[in-house]
Amino acid sequence: MINEQRRRAYLSAMQVDSWLPAQVLPFAAASRAALLQDIEPLQVSVTTAPAAASEVSVAVAPLSAIQQVRAGLEQLPEPAVAAAESSAQPVAASLPKAVTVAAPRFSLQLYRAGSCLLLVELTTGEAFQSRDPAYLLLKDLLRAAGLPDSPQLLGEPVKWPLLAGSNLDQGPAAAREFLHGFLAARIEDEPGCACLWLIGLPALRYAGAVEADMYNLELQIEGLGPAWAVPGLELLMDEPQRKAALWQAMRRLMPRWKTVNA
Repeated sequence: MINEQRRRAYLSAMQVDSWLPAQVLPFAAASRAALLQDIEPLQVSVTTAPAAASEVSVAVAPLSAIQQVRAGLEQLPEPAVAAAESSAQPVAASLPKAVTVAAPRFSLQLYRAGSCLLLVELTTGEAFQSRDPAYLLLKDLLRAAGLPDSPQLLGEPVKWPLLAGSNLDQGPAAAREFLHGFLAARIEDEPGCACLWLIGLPALRYAGAVEADMYNLELQIEGLGPAWAVPGLELLMDEPQRKAALWQAMRRLMPRWKTVNA
């Protein structure tokens, strides 16, 4: 005969409830003591079928998915940071590319007259001829300034850009750097320079780093010393009214080179 405890354990495992009367039934036999004892659950090893295993995994899957989503949310950056990072890429992509500045074009000739050096714009790109109107006007300016009216030619004209068709940087900054070094070397070779005349806008712009609004003014250029900003010879011929302001500036600066010549 099967043990009562094992029988009840089997019934419980099969989800079959065991009922006992709450009171003694009339004409019923007395209950056995074993029926009235609490039965501890029997440890039964149950081998689950593959289908049951799949059901268990399905039941647990939602919990693991929730945990994964929660872990992913914890790793997400703050909204403000994420927005800043996402907006950084379009801004970086929209930045303009570096613009290559075209090389300026000019031609300048260096002269010496007494204690002054003259850097003169050549509007034609070629050296002056003895009967050129611009050269005759230059001689008149030198006579009015009390300087020799036959200036000494110092080397060949400086033409920019130096290298035609080159990929080297020959923009405005490079032109200023080259011309400044060129003039510094010539001033060192020509001692006793009292003043450097910068005649014409290219001479002002690339040797003195100033513009046309500085015409007729005295400049102090680092490494080159005192200089005088003079309108271009062609400009003086086209606009003769500029000569009055030029003459007043010349009278103001004349003691600078007359003292040296004396």
